[in-house]
Amino acid sequence: MCRLFGLSSAPLRTHATFWLLDAPDSLSRQSHRDPDGTGLGHFAADGTPRVDKAPIAAYRDRAFAEEARQEESATFIAHVRYASTGSLDVRNTHPFEQDGRLFAHNGVIEGLDRLDGHLGEDRSLVRGDTDSERFFALITRETRRHGGDVTAGIREAAGWIAGNLPVFAMNLILVTPRELWALRYPDTHELYVLERPAGGQHGSRHLDHSGSHGRMRVHSSHLAEHPAVVVASERMDDNPHWRLLEPGELLHVGPDLHVTRQVALPDPPAHPLTLDDLHPDAAASQKAA
Repeated sequence: MCRLFGLSSAPLRTHATFWLLDAPDSLSRQSHRDPDGTGLGHFAADGTPRVDKAPIAAYRDRAFAEEARQEESATFIAHVRYASTGSLDVRNTHPFEQDGRLFAHNGVIEGLDRLDGHLGEDRSLVRGDTDSERFFALITRETRRHGGDVTAGIREAAGWIAGNLPVFAMNLILVTPRELWALRYPDTHELYVLERPAGGQHGSRHLDHSGSHGRMRVHSSHLAEHPAVVVASERMDDNPHWRLLEPGELLHVGPDLHVTRQVALPDPPAHPLTLDDLHPDAAASQKAA
């Protein structure tokens, strides 16, 4: 399945190095599907969003994706994609940018013709073919309608999809220059949060996170001395304080690292999907890789 990662050290701008794709060994190549794209998003000092991403449609794309990237930002978002909808093209590679915000998603939403109709003229926000970018466009539309309230935008958009469209999963991370949001829905895929004090569990260590499947690694020496909040699709170190978000839980990390949570979607999807309901490519994209 796709890998999500988000980090906030706000208001501190943190130097962090990301490896979004490690080359698997031959055994891994036999037993696991290769990813279809990687992307990293962050913000310049003036708040301008920056996105560095590539589909993995050719060797040169894979070479690009395997390079380490060192960036500075108060918030980061990273994604390793296993395609469920949309071609292997940069326009379909996460994260996406709209209204100065960055977004990545893990899951499958069907009924896209109906979603397009619901978006109406706001369908123009969508440049690619994915369900994820359409979901983001609906969040953007609802955020505008609520005067820039991103929490309300996510709650309204996700609630409409959950009540009207077939849903397998729609976990998300959304970031602005100083804030982060994460949603786990329903209970299909895991999404974890770690409120990490300066130096981590032992009080003196830099951040060095690595996914168990070898697709993503993050290192920051700055976080030996400063706190941070991390959200990820899996526990990325042995810290015992990783917490699994509840199904339907919407998490918000404010500009001072204050964390608030609400169960924004208390009910299961009106039209839940199982792996057997999905197209084989979509089903393959949602299995652990």
